[in-house]
Formats: sequence, structure tokens, C-alpha cells
Amino acid sequence: MTGKAKPKKHTAKEIASKVDAATTNRGGGKAGVMDRTGLEKGGHAKYECPHCKITAPDLKTMQIHHEARHPKMPYEEEKLVNLHAVHTSEPNKARPGIRGSLKK
Repeated sequence: MTGKAKPKKHTAKEIASKVDAATTNRGGGKAGVMDRTGLEKGGHAKYECPHCKITAPDLKTMQIHHEARHPKMPYEEEKLVNLHAVHTSEPNKARPGIRGSLKK
């Protein structure tokens, strides 16, 4: 008859990854709404579709969106709205993806 299995201890790599996940702002939830919608210059969503106002991070993604959602309309890059050029943000404001906790 065998004994109880020994519980495994946490490795340094596992603990480090948990600390990283807990202290890095990934931009989710309420904290990342402005980033996801592209309403601030720090947002990842750089381009806005002129037809349906959906945002995309780059031209290739916007082209894929356009071909899927607006196949009858011609794709014209010059009509896309560059949200980074339109909106300005405060230079001291925290950006999504910055390492470290806001709690001190």
C-alpha cells in the first residue's frame, strides 16, 4: 500500500509568473475600456472604420475587417480615421501594458 502523495512545492518560475500577472496592467476590464476603444492616444486601436466606427490596431486588420463586413464598398485607406492623430493624451498618464503595480 502506498502512502499519501507529497504536495509539490511552487517553483520560482511559477511564482515569478504569478507576480508578473498580478502587477502588469493588461488593459482588461474597466481599466482598459479607453485603451480598447481607442479614445486616448495611448490606446492600441489606432484606426477607425468610417462606415461602422469599429476600431483596429493596424491597416492589415482594418483591411480584413473591411473585406469581411463591407464587401460591396471599395477599400480606401485614405478614408480611415487615424485616432492617434485626432486625440491627444496627457504625457504623465499611465499607459496599458506598463509593468508594475499602481498600488504603492
